[in-house]
Amino acid sequence: MAARMDVLLGAQWGDEGKGKVVDVIAPDYDVIARFQGGPNAGHTLLFEGRKHVLHTIPSGVFREGTVNLVGNGVVIDPVIFLKEVNALKAIGVDVRDSLLISRRAHLILPTHRALDAASEAEKGTSKIGSTLKGIGPTYMDKTGRNGLRVGDLELPDLKERYQSLVRKHERLLGLYEKPVATKEAEEEWLAAVEILRTMPFIDSEHYLDQALRDGKRVLAEGAQGTLLDIDFGTYPFVTSSNTISAGACTGLGVAPNRIDKVVGIFKAYCTRVGSGPFPTELHDTDGEHIRKVGHEFGSTTGRARRCGWLDLPALHYAVMINGITELAMMKADVLSDMDNLQVCTGYLVNGQRTERMPYDITGGIEPILEPVEGWGELRTEDPLPAGLELYIARIEKYVGVPINLVSLGPDRAQTVLRQGTLVH
Repeated sequence: MAARMDVLLGAQWGDEGKGKVVDVIAPDYDVIARFQGGPNAGHTLLFEGRKHVLHTIPSGVFREGTVNLVGNGVVIDPVIFLKEVNALKAIGVDVRDSLLISRRAHLILPTHRALDAASEAEKGTSKIGSTLKGIGPTYMDKTGRNGLRVGDLELPDLKERYQSLVRKHERLLGLYEKPVATKEAEEEWLAAVEILRTMPFIDSEHYLDQALRDGKRVLAEGAQGTLLDIDFGTYPFVTSSNTISAGACTGLGVAPNRIDKVVGIFKAYCTRVGSGPFPTELHDTDGEHIRKVGHEFGSTTGRARRCGWLDLPALHYAVMINGITELAMMKADVLSDMDNLQVCTGYLVNGQRTERMPYDITGGIEPILEPVEGWGELRTEDPLPAGLELYIARIEKYVGVPINLVSLGPDRAQTVLRQGTLVH
């Protein structure tokens, strides 16, 4: 009997803790497949006292017997990818036994990174907070039908395709009056490509179709978060791909009617990296406390994350746009020793109250905050305290879906499954 694919994604502005949840539930899946984004993502996992950060490779790589697939919707920087592979190998994880790469995934060139940096520098105070990994320019080439794909590495005219794209980038860089990527960067990239070519490339749409027909359980893993979606996020302060559940279909080649569960990951509060609107942002000691206790610094960039109270209208929007069927709440422990908690239940837009997320939240919007009860210390072996259960119930009532997992700390063991489990 054919199986159906589950989707796991971020329900806020990214950094929600998707990597940990994937790692926790990976043993119940046969295939973990990344469907969008690139090395601008950073999925952090902590177990057995060690911290691991993944940027391109799916988060099931630490679970024996799980196949990890980099889908066609992902953009790959061969240099960063190779460093990630080598870092895993150094701790005894050889991904060659469990990693597959879609031929349709696009490649990030050194000149893509140069274009990213030049474009962001020109924006000045209007910059969007790019990670400068070349993600945006790579997706631009993809939609402009100029991109270089993983499958091209198998073609005899690879060199000509590469040089043609580089010449185009050099012309564009001339408009910015910025130097092109260095020769050393190009040599490093070409060397990494040679090693990448030894990895198993597949037609992932056919692979996943057969896997589902064979009854295999597939989990589609998203990067970034819903509010960074190119279409439905806080544009223009967004990423360059579709981070929502619909992106799992186009980013893997799986039909919509083959999706079963959609699991949304969110923090007990909100964070955001880089520029862009953030209605519940805290600029006081509470915000600094959350940042310090939650270690809120980007796993990819190291930048301090902006922190604020949980935004329920934004979370409800994420549930709606993704068709989320269940939620996982992360970092409940960060708020444990705070007494005067608040939660956003609506917005004032030009003096009018709304519970809907507006088209533009860059200005003229005021969050409506309501106090909530705190809950004190959390321990995995104890029942969840009454204050936290009330907080969870309030969220569930507002967004209309259950919270089935609560994370009480960064380690995979610090996880509580509430109503059944996230898996079958």
